[in-house]
Amino acid sequence: MYAIVDIETTGGYPVDNDITELAIVLHDGQKVVQRYESLLKPAVPIPYYIQVLTGITPELVEDATNFNEVAANIYELLKDKVFVAHNVNFDYSFLKHRLSLSGYDLNSPKLCTVRLARKVFPGLTSYSLGSLCRHFGINNLNRHRAGGDADATVQLLEHMLRNNAVPHITEFIKRGSREQFLPPNLPKEEIDKLPYTPGVYYFHNQKGKVLYVGKAKNIKWRVKSHFTHNGAGKQRQNFLRNIYTISYQACGTELMAYILENIEIRRLWPEFNSSLKRFDAVFGLYDYVDQNGYLRLVVDKKRKNVQPLYSFNLQVEGLRLMNKLVEKFQLCPKLCFIQTDNETCTGIISKTCNGACEQLEPATVYNKRVEDAINFLQENLPTFAVLDKRKDGSGHSCILMEKGRFYGMGDLGEDVSVQTVDELKMHLTRYPETDYIRGLIYSYTEKNPDKKIIIPYG
Repeated sequence: MYAIVDIETTGGYPVDNDITELAIVLHDGQKVVQRYESLLKPAVPIPYYIQVLTGITPELVEDATNFNEVAANIYELLKDKVFVAHNVNFDYSFLKHRLSLSGYDLNSPKLCTVRLARKVFPGLTSYSLGSLCRHFGINNLNRHRAGGDADATVQLLEHMLRNNAVPHITEFIKRGSREQFLPPNLPKEEIDKLPYTPGVYYFHNQKGKVLYVGKAKNIKWRVKSHFTHNGAGKQRQNFLRNIYTISYQACGTELMAYILENIEIRRLWPEFNSSLKRFDAVFGLYDYVDQNGYLRLVVDKKRKNVQPLYSFNLQVEGLRLMNKLVEKFQLCPKLCFIQTDNETCTGIISKTCNGACEQLEPATVYNKRVEDAINFLQENLPTFAVLDKRKDGSGHSCILMEKGRFYGMGDLGEDVSVQTVDELKMHLTRYPETDYIRGLIYSYTEKNPDKKIIIPYG
């Protein structure tokens, strides 16, 4: 039994919006067996543009019933039926949300007539309800009203049933079918083509513009996970509604996928990505001269318009490096803010500080060692490769860090042997660097030191 549904609402997503009109038509596959239609009084105002579009005004619903009053009846009509609608996830998300607020758990198989029409009548220029009605000569005398659109959807379903839609419907509604959860405009074939490998995937809108970039250890599984729930929020609804195609770039390893995702988000600036757009390293190593003329080093939060000597994702990384410089160049713990109390300098006690913090050592002498430490840092930033076996078994992936900065990455075949950095670069693609990428690589090599290979210049 099919329950063909159409609703009118105050907005495009269930959270913060409500239903103003509902129509449910029960159909046994041969004929209509029952019909329900009602205006509903929303709990939120009806925007003016919605009033103009639908003709449903506050005055029209002033004496209408409240959803809670008819929730039990609506649930009885929908339960144990195949929930059918044009762009089914929109109508289903609203009714599931409203029914849940009334204490009912709607859990019906879903059938989207947009997706079904794409299967039964492939190649049409548009699959909107209005376009399909015009194409097939279906009269809709009450467009943008629940009853009129529901009746038009009934006629569309009947037309598809007469054109061998049943095998597709059976496939759509069987338990575990992806068709019930995929966005209305995304063909299942787009999912079928995806590989089970690490990589980066791209969601495109109707014009091909990239809406979202994601990374994955397994591209197919990760993309599927985006559609396991419909969600009731505005951003989620807009996101799903605008996905038409998917493309991808396979990567040799998950680390390469993480790096490429960051690069692509910064290159494309997709509408629905947010977190990595805003990412920047939190801490930096800075130098400055204090009022007594002493050159000081400090690990501090990143400062706008000031270039750090080095940057870090975590403060502890900066302090670890600072401690190494203090020890190697006999710098003052207090002047480097390693020791921040008013007690005697620990460097003086251990005889590693010559008293610069108490102005016992001339600034010119102390500053020379600080300058040596800075030069050492810049000259000895590490150059190394991260070599990893590709997940598909075809050779190795390679990521190159040159003098502490990300150079690029690529794939090395089974027979590729490199002896120097210059030779290695010939096999790699150069990419822009970010603090996020550098942090990823350092974090990975700390956890996997066996993957870090020192390669000399030649």
